[in-house]
Amino acid sequence: MNTVLNIAQIIIVILLVACVLLQQRGDGMGAAFGGSDQIVSVRRGPEKILFWLTIVFAVLFFAISLYRMFAN
Repeated sequence: MNTVLNIAQIIIVILLVACVLLQQRGDGMGAAFGGSDQIVSVRRGPEKILFWLTIVFAVLFFAISLYRMFAN
């Protein structure tokens, strides 16, 4: 069981990193100080799917980590 969880964590973290790196970059810190012309950002299509996949992979990774921590 421990080996299965190790492999699952490795696969999930690789997918999580890929999802984060594939997301479109915004204006960065410039937007925090009023440098952005864009007022509202709506995620559509693949961008929305990638956003939700990032959340799902993060929650799965967190849940497996918690399970492993308390199962021992």
